[in-house]
Amino acid sequence: MKGKKLILLSFVFLVGMLLTACGSEKLTSSEGESSKSNKLSIYTAFPEQEAVTYIQEFEKETGIDVQFVRLSAGETLARLQAEKSNPQASVWYGGPSDTFVAAVNEGLIEAYQPEGIDQLPEQFLDKEEHWTPIYVGALGFATNQDWLKKEGLEAPKSWSDLLKPEFAGEVTMAHPSSSGTAYSIYATLVQLIGEDEAIDYLKKLDKNIRQYTKSGSAPAQQTGLGETGVGISFAHDILAPKHEGYPIELTFPEDGTGYEVGAVALIKNAPADQLENAKKFIDWSITKAAQDIYSESESFRLPINPEAITPEGATKLTELEIIDYDAVWAGENRDRLLEKFNKEVRGQDAAE
Repeated sequence: MKGKKLILLSFVFLVGMLLTACGSEKLTSSEGESSKSNKLSIYTAFPEQEAVTYIQEFEKETGIDVQFVRLSAGETLARLQAEKSNPQASVWYGGPSDTFVAAVNEGLIEAYQPEGIDQLPEQFLDKEEHWTPIYVGALGFATNQDWLKKEGLEAPKSWSDLLKPEFAGEVTMAHPSSSGTAYSIYATLVQLIGEDEAIDYLKKLDKNIRQYTKSGSAPAQQTGLGETGVGISFAHDILAPKHEGYPIELTFPEDGTGYEVGAVALIKNAPADQLENAKKFIDWSITKAAQDIYSESESFRLPINPEAITPEGATKLTELEIIDYDAVWAGENRDRLLEKFNKEVRGQDAAE
């Protein structure tokens, strides 16, 4: 069954890539003209099967034909930079808001606020009204329970625990240049202990790193498979494989952790005949019906809509030692901080 799912996901991904690369889908209608297309092209940071779940429900409700390409948040930003004069997708769906802030600063996102946004918690809203929040999730540690038992260790409960000699070669995280999750880890440490101190910490952590992945959810998956002892990811990406039965223990850094506000936005200068469909999708993404799917799909994301169902087993932000994470600051300083990480810790070519 899993093999069939993987084949299906690979097919969906390849179709999305071909449609994205093909110029035949590019619009000819003038900007501002009513939508004449029944199609919608999306870049998404959600894992493929999770994205399929949401998108199929939207298609069922609207009849709109959606094609998507799965990219990490950092890869999506790079794609939008490369396509700035000729975007091949209309919506960016999912990924930490600090990466969206960086895109806003480069003129890659079109301002849009959906119907019903006034019902969402003000603390998570974009004051500049460019992107829309759709979920939240805290950073945590995934540890393989079999490995812990074999080595006689306890799961890490602080950032400093990851530096212990017994974790040498057993810690996996994504690379912040390619992954929004990993950049959130980096920005969290900077805001928690200071910029120079964070770089010093990450240099020490680098000695215990087994692998830098491209995707932020990959460390949790690798932990479940026993390929690494510890993976740093968002809690929802850790709980998903744990719920499937993989031997994972989830812990949170007691000295403070950051969180993401996942977002969705219109891509600037995107295909004009998809504009109305794109707005419909963003409107839909914050409804109770759409966000109830977080529970039904067992993704464990915390919904933004206060009326939506909180997935059973998910840890709320109010239950954790959360720092006052400044996503706007993180987005505005992204290029500078990444340059420093690549130069002083590990270059982007380390991502696998």
